[in-house]
Amino acid sequence: MEPSAWAALATVFTLGAMSPGPSLAVVLRNTMAGGRSQGISTGIGHGIGFGIYAFLAALGIATALSANEDVEIFLRGGGVLILLWLGVTFLRHAMAGPKKDLGSDDSHGPSDRVGFAQGFSIALLNPKIMAWMLALYAPFIEVDSSLETLLGMGLLGMVIDGTWYVTVATVLTAGDRVEMLRSKAHVIDGAMGLLMFFFAYILVNGF
Repeated sequence: MEPSAWAALATVFTLGAMSPGPSLAVVLRNTMAGGRSQGISTGIGHGIGFGIYAFLAALGIATALSANEDVEIFLRGGGVLILLWLGVTFLRHAMAGPKKDLGSDDSHGPSDRVGFAQGFSIALLNPKIMAWMLALYAPFIEVDSSLETLLGMGLLGMVIDGTWYVTVATVLTAGDRVEMLRSKAHVIDGAMGLLMFFFAYILVNGF
């Protein structure tokens, strides 16, 4: 891929990680319940899970494209619809204003291994991530995408996602920074919504 494509992919990964949701709620709850160490373990687990998810999704799409040329039309058409749906969803969240709550503060116990397992599992079991991945990869993956490129996509997602959530556990949970993140959630959602429409536009032009 071109450097500009890698930069675009990194931007989407970053905004996706920053967008508050179930993953952020788990990291915050584990940090508050089990301390910074458990929060960091949760962030690392989430990053690894997301990286595996990102690689497998990229590999699956590339394999499908190489097996049947018609799959590309189907994936890109479906990608446009998913991107438009995600764009509308993100913009609706943005127009709703700042989020007031990220979830309950139920304790998950003091174990770092528990935190790691929870972060890993929520990255793999979140159906929203699968829909997002299918739409996200459509502009970037070609029939002749190499294994190194697909591994690079997974590694990029792992590093960005893990770095963000470890940062949340170590820095953003101090003082009123959690509230600051919540107050900016609608801004992040708005940026994600516009980005989804932008990628939908790229896909349409690629038909």
